[in-house]
Amino acid sequence: MPADNAMGTATTLQRLRRSLVDSAGTIVFGMEDGTVSIFGLIFGVAATTNKNKTVLISGASGAVAAAVSMMAGAYLDVETTRDEINAKRAHLQDVLALNAGAAVTSLSHRLSEAGLTQEQSSALAGAVAHDRNALAGLLLALQHPPEAPPSPWEQALWMLLADFLAAAVPILPFVFLPLPLARAVSGVFTTGLLIGLGIGRARIANRGTIQTVAETVSIGVAAALAGVGISVLIDHAFYA
Repeated sequence: MPADNAMGTATTLQRLRRSLVDSAGTIVFGMEDGTVSIFGLIFGVAATTNKNKTVLISGASGAVAAAVSMMAGAYLDVETTRDEINAKRAHLQDVLALNAGAAVTSLSHRLSEAGLTQEQSSALAGAVAHDRNALAGLLLALQHPPEAPPSPWEQALWMLLADFLAAAVPILPFVFLPLPLARAVSGVFTTGLLIGLGIGRARIANRGTIQTVAETVSIGVAAALAGVGISVLIDHAFYA
């Protein structure tokens, strides 16, 4: 039994690690969205109040709403992609039912374009000519990346977790520190997180690190300035 438990734990950890790697782009995007949006919100509210409670309520409600919204968006995006692939697979099945010969010819041509020799393309196309599922699968794989589309719920949950945890970074200093100090600490911590996210984006996209970090930090600073600007404007226009 202990051996079975250990094997089950190892399998679960392996799946979790694989899911984490497959969802790296979603996680970075969720963290960037959570950081930038709440950074702007927090500093906008903090610029026009002297109460930590007001900042916390605004930040917490904004963080939850944003995380749930991004979760729903991630789910719908992946589900739409899967539905699109399934619809194209069904369409290919209909085409095969009407004209399998043309589909085999198209497959041979696409395999040649993918780098196979004419002989290899013809042999492979001929091998699946009488298997509709295999023929449709090959045609579909040549149109889309061969990786299976991720689970909508898996991507949605990673998005929720990443967005909410990142949003907590600019909020937490206002839980423990006086407002003036909390503003400074929140700014420093959030800037550090944005730098880390910029490095992560650069590695995922194989881009220049300095440029990507500068872009990411600039977006966060712009969001904070926009939040402060609109808050001060409304405060002076309506409550001065």
